[in-house]
Amino acid sequence: MKLRTKILYGMSAVITLLLFYTYLESRWLKVTELTVTSGDLPASFNGTKIVFVSDIHHGPFFSRARVADMVERINKLHPDLVVLGGDYVHRSSIYLLPFFDELRKLQAPLGIFAVLGNHEHWSDVRLTRELMARNGINSCDNKSSWVKRGDGRIKVGGVGDWWEGRQNLAATTEDVKESDFCILVSHNPDYLEEIPTALVDLTLSGHTHGGQVTLFGLWAPQVPSLYKQKYRYGMVTSGKMKSYITSGVGTITPPVRFFCRPEIVLITLQHGSSSAPDSGQRRSGL
Repeated sequence: MKLRTKILYGMSAVITLLLFYTYLESRWLKVTELTVTSGDLPASFNGTKIVFVSDIHHGPFFSRARVADMVERINKLHPDLVVLGGDYVHRSSIYLLPFFDELRKLQAPLGIFAVLGNHEHWSDVRLTRELMARNGINSCDNKSSWVKRGDGRIKVGGVGDWWEGRQNLAATTEDVKESDFCILVSHNPDYLEEIPTALVDLTLSGHTHGGQVTLFGLWAPQVPSLYKQKYRYGMVTSGKMKSYITSGVGTITPPVRFFCRPEIVLITLQHGSSSAPDSGQRRSGL
């Protein structure tokens, strides 16, 4: 066999293996563990566990069985509170009913809170909100709730999608003092640039999928954000506000990932000095 032919065969094999790996990685769901420390957190909430998931995209590339498996894995983490960051189905509204049939099995004694993403606006906003209410999921689109534990309370709120919805931050912050602990959910992290207040302690966002395909986790050629790599993935700090942007659970077309595994985020809240450093991320593929 000529050398040139061997090289071509070798290159074809490598490309095939890489493509197969990107498909496998899109299904290699990990748990990312974080600790968020704040002096504003009531002592009664010390050790509270929050699970955050976003961008599930149930549809032709993410089966109902995989949604059920994700719900089971979340419940095994025994979260006190669950936050859902939007983009639940892949464009078509036909996936909404089976999706929420699985999500109603989530268990969280302090509640389940959710915002809508751009894909809900592209499928069926009314039906999504109806199914959320029917299955015990609290809508956070320009709404908020005080969550109580013992003699303490924290605020959990959200805004509408930055691309397709509207945003009313005051619906969350109007009765919040700087000494309160406040969580804001925004599907699209670009809205973070619009928050002119020190009243929010933690924001949770998705939308970017971490870039989905990256250069060994360091850089992504395509990020659906005006700010590109800044809000691609991970923790970003601005003043006292900490913002976590998840890589999400599902994918858009093509259904592949490269050095950007899908994740369930487990956040442990810790009462302490706001100047104390938060623990680093600890990831588990189990």
